[in-house]
Amino acid sequence: KSANPQWREQFDFHYFSDRKDMLDIEVWRKDNKKHEELLGTCHVDITALPTKQTNCLELPLEKRPGSLLMLIAVAPCTGVSISDLCVCPLGDPNERQQISQRYCIKNSFRDIKDIGFLQVKVLKAVDLMAADFSGKSDPFCVLELGNDMLQTHTVYKNLNPEWNKVFTFPIKDIHDVLEVTVFDEDGDKPPDFLGKVAIPLLSV
Repeated sequence: KSANPQWREQFDFHYFSDRKDMLDIEVWRKDNKKHEELLGTCHVDITALPTKQTNCLELPLEKRPGSLLMLIAVAPCTGVSISDLCVCPLGDPNERQQISQRYCIKNSFRDIKDIGFLQVKVLKAVDLMAADFSGKSDPFCVLELGNDMLQTHTVYKNLNPEWNKVFTFPIKDIHDVLEVTVFDEDGDKPPDFLGKVAIPLLSV
């Protein structure tokens, strides 16, 4: 019930060189669980923004009244990675020793914001639900931790996909929950939900 909402939320997008350079933003209005209305859209050209500083932008909504006030910072991507099993970031014994030293008790207060990081190996899924008429699915896996999101590639026509990917997330809140969701890719349509699991970091 507000024409001037304040969200004050931070989202971290992992921007790699092979991704598109436009940040697309949509504003939606929700009446109830079933009815939603698009209030407007705007776009930000990431390549035009100065790096290593916070940019304050007032973005008018296209063809609609209103604007968005956003703070956008473009910085080198640190602490997050996607790799194959054979080049796993924690596979090197020397690197493991450095990390153990970095997070040992005597160094606890050296960098308060550096809580640690989580490494997840997504190996495979078994006996997924068939989402296509052919009796198969085109599954991919999405990992979310706080407002960070990474995903695997799609394995087509398979109910027992093998991804064999390693994902590394920086941890910002030890009370966060890792959510792992499997979707079926459906062309231009929204993906179909195939299953989900939630893992509290405190349980690891």
